[in-house]
Formats: sequence, structure tokens, C-alpha cells
Amino acid sequence: MPTVDLATPANPPPTPPGTLEGLPRRLALTLLELRLLSERAGGAPLPFDVVERTDAGPLQDRLGQSRQSADDEAYAAALDTLHDPAEALARRGLLTGDAGAIPDAGVVGALGLLATPELALDLDVVVDTVRGRAWHRQRAGAVASLSTVDGIVFELAWFGTDQWAAELARMAVVPEDVELGDSTVPDVVDLPYELLDAGAEALRSGRADLLSTVVAHHTGSTVDGAGSPLDDAMVSAVVGALVGETQGRLRALVADVGAGGSTVGVLSWVLLADGWRVLRPHQEQDAHRVEVRRVEPADLASVLGPVLAEVTA
Repeated sequence: MPTVDLATPANPPPTPPGTLEGLPRRLALTLLELRLLSERAGGAPLPFDVVERTDAGPLQDRLGQSRQSADDEAYAAALDTLHDPAEALARRGLLTGDAGAIPDAGVVGALGLLATPELALDLDVVVDTVRGRAWHRQRAGAVASLSTVDGIVFELAWFGTDQWAAELARMAVVPEDVELGDSTVPDVVDLPYELLDAGAEALRSGRADLLSTVVAHHTGSTVDGAGSPLDDAMVSAVVGALVGETQGRLRALVADVGAGGSTVGVLSWVLLADGWRVLRPHQEQDAHRVEVRRVEPADLASVLGPVLAEVTA
């Protein structure tokens, strides 16, 4: 996550919270339009790094094009097809006058809030081959967010903190083309971290024969939501499902960036055959454990609550 320097002279001054009050407002922008608006809003920095196009050099000429370089070239080619950002924004009424001023106070306030927040939340969601990213920035009762799937078209949104929960849930909604069914994993299961880590590694490395040995070493230590121990066969099935059923993940990174804060919190979800599970590491006596609990997209805000409280404490 980029570190925001609140002392940077180029950053716009904080915008009064009233500018961002009301219902959520959303604005679709290309990367070029977004960069131009941020420049016109006092040079407000964006919450992500923009990789500039570079020459591949002689090494690629000799060894051939890598997948990464091919993706970079395709991305750069897509940007080249976009309309001139100044003209496109002027047609939409988002830039006016010879100086290219931004007439909408909400847009200016949102860009300013992205640059000077008190709390930063980055979301990274992958479902099958689709990856979505969102950057939420909060200060004084207001939130501004940027989100994208392809890195070319972005949604800029701004809204009150009281509407943050609903906006977060949008990022966790499973796409309609992803089929959900039944899962072997119970709604709640708690197991030793060492068991989950070693068992998953055995399966990923093609050594499924070792899983029963790993499970037997931790017999009786995996429990369901009622605290009842699961038998070894069920534990093996659960570990196998946590590896084999996984078709997506969600990661949230929270940081207190106000007044020089540096506390960071992390949240992880995995998408199984029947939906999302939150992974909650915790310690019980001297043992490190992981609780795997079923959650819904609408639960994201409440599950993030303890992480936010810990970061801002």
C-alpha cells in the first residue's frame, strides 16, 4: 500500500465533510481521465502506482517475449485507444474553461480525500481468472473509493461513512457466472494452524498420502462450531476441501495513515464451493489456530470491524 505523505505541498487541503455528504455518487473514468483530474485537483496523488510504458530492450529480442511483457504491451495498446482525456472530460462537463477547472466540488473533494485520509483500506478480490481491486479512504465522516477490474476503467465514488458497509459488500458479491453448490467444509471449523499449513502443502505438492499422517498427529484438535472434535476422516476431508474447492480469495489491508500512524491490519477470505469463508488466525494458550467461518458479502463490514478497531486503537 502506498504511504501518503500528508505534508506534501502538492496535496490539496482537506475538504469540508459537507462536500461528500448525501447519497453515494459514482463516476466512471478511464485511467487517463482519472490522472488528468487528479493533476487538476492540485496534484492529488492516486492510491496506486501507475507503471509507465518502457522499451523491452535487447534481452527480449534475444530470448523472446515473456507473458508479463506481452500483458504490458496489450495494456499499453489498450490505453492508446482511449480518447483524449481533456476532450472527453470537457464533453461530460467535468472540465470547464481554458484552465481546465473541475466544476464539481464532489469530485474535487473525493480526489482530495483519496490523497489525505485518516484511514486507508485496500481490497483485492480474485474469483477464477477475474481480479478486482478497490482503494477506500476515510476521514471525518466521509469515504472516497476507487475500484477497477482491468486497470483501464475505474469507478470513483464518494459517500458518507454510514453507507460504507453497503459499499464494501459490493466488492464481495460473487459474479453470477460463478456456480455455487455444496461444500465439505462445515459452517464453522477451528483447527491448528500447523495442521492446515502442513496438510495443504502436502496436497499442493502431490503428496496426498502424507495428509493422513499429518491429521493423525493432531487427532482431536479440530472442532466444529459447537466445540465438538471432528474425527480424522472428516478433518482430512475438510483440509482437502480448503485446497481443492478454493476458487477465489479476498484480502483486505487496513492502515491508520492519519497523523503519522503506521498500524496495519489484514483480513483474508476464501471462496469455496458454496461461498465465502473468513480465515481468522488466533492463539489458544500456546497454540496457533485458524477459525474458518462461513460469511456472506454483507458481513464484510462487520468482520472488518475488529480489524479497524485494532488499527485505530
